[in-house]
This record gives sequence, C-alpha cells and structure tokens, in this order.
Amino acid sequence: MNSLESELIEIIQEKTPHLLPIFDQADHYFSCYYIGAGALVQSVWNEKHGFDPAYGIGDADLIYFDPEGTLEEERQLERDMRKQLSRHPFEMDVTNEALVHLWYEDKFDIPIDPYPSLEAAVDTWPTTASSLAVQRRAPGTFDIYAPFGLEDLFSLIVRPNKRLIPEEVYLKKAAKWKKRWPKLTILPWE
Repeated sequence: MNSLESELIEIIQEKTPHLLPIFDQADHYFSCYYIGAGALVQSVWNEKHGFDPAYGIGDADLIYFDPEGTLEEERQLERDMRKQLSRHPFEMDVTNEALVHLWYEDKFDIPIDPYPSLEAAVDTWPTTASSLAVQRRAPGTFDIYAPFGLEDLFSLIVRPNKRLIPEEVYLKKAAKWKKRWPKLTILPWE
C-alpha cells in the first residue's frame, strides 16, 4: 500500500465518521460491492480544506454487479439501504452496474455497451480524481480501485476522464465543485 492509499484509508476509518456506517450496512446486503466517487472524493477534499467531514456531499454511491438482477431489485436495495441509514447526513444511491446500459441513454443521450465488471464502470467515471472505488474485505481491510491513481485527488486537481463524459457535463460539474471546494484546480478540456 502506498502513502496516498494509506492516507485515504485513514480518512475513511478515522477522520470521516459517516463512511464506515455505509460499509457496515453494505456488508449486510452485498458480498462484492464498492463505495465510490462522490462521498469518498469529497471526504478527501473536505479533509484537505479543513471543512466538516460531511460538507457538500449530496449522496454516497454504492455499486454492485449482478447481470441476473433487475432494476426493481436495484431500487428495492436502494430503499433498504436508505432506510437503514435514515439518520445519515446524506442519501445512498445504489446502482447495479450490470444494468446501467438499460437507462443511460435515456438519462444522458449517450448509448453505452453493457459494462463487463464494476471496474469497467469506474473506468468511465467523469474525472480522474472521481474514478475511485473502495471495498471493504474485512474490518480494517480495504481494497482501493483507482484506475488513474490517487495523485489528482490528493493534489486537488480535477481533470476530465474523456472516456464517456461530454465536455459540457464536465465543465458544469467542475464549476459546481470549484464553488464548494475553492482550492481545487480545474483543468480545461483539451
């Protein structure tokens, strides 16, 4: 484990009280899952800015992969997780990444092929810093999946991941983040 991975785990376990309860609940529902993107990334940004651990976090993303699952099962799992975490400072979004291709075009006007794995989905997330997912194997043992590394995240750099996101979506998201976390460096779409 490198120093940035150790720092991320320290933020998850010791500095951000809202993250471990998500892992605790997810362990009851899923054998293989990740907590990804926003809640993790924004927890790091909050730590780097000296902000409250839950500042600016709208939701936490939990992803799992079940090709045999249905969208209704996904919605039920999300309702269950939200109920279990009803006193949490933000809501849970639960997504079966095996089914994203069924609704992605309707929501974002871009058709996509089915993802073959959780990691393939994370590979397409909108920025290099937010392409991040963490799973807990056992208490105190975490696996980090960060296809672009953690350097941008901890350096407060927002850089587009052009695999899927269109320029206008990136610019809108980056501008929103810059207002909340002013130390961020937003790199242009090039």
